[in-house]
Amino acid sequence: MEHILMGIIGILCIGLGILNRRGNIESLHSYHTRRVSEEDRIPFGKLVGLGMIIIGVAAILNAVLGYVSSAFDLSILATLGEYILNIGFLAGLGFNLYALKKYNKGIF
Repeated sequence: MEHILMGIIGILCIGLGILNRRGNIESLHSYHTRRVSEEDRIPFGKLVGLGMIIIGVAAILNAVLGYVSSAFDLSILATLGEYILNIGFLAGLGFNLYALKKYNKGIF
């Protein structure tokens, strides 16, 4: 069951990332949408969206590897999935924090 939930979270993250990459940053906190200038909305959305897509892909890979590892009793795949999730989450978070610092002049 947890693999299905992780896959759903991954799909939602990818969906939000695609929306953000198209310049729709309304899914973010209103504080961020007010502080980003109109000409910076597209580049800001692209960076934030890329971070969300990376997190989503990592979550889906974790779900698939976790499911395969439980189906075939291969714990090494579950460990690999956890590493992928952690690295993907940190990379996506890094893109988001970089975008906030560059276009929002800070994270708060």
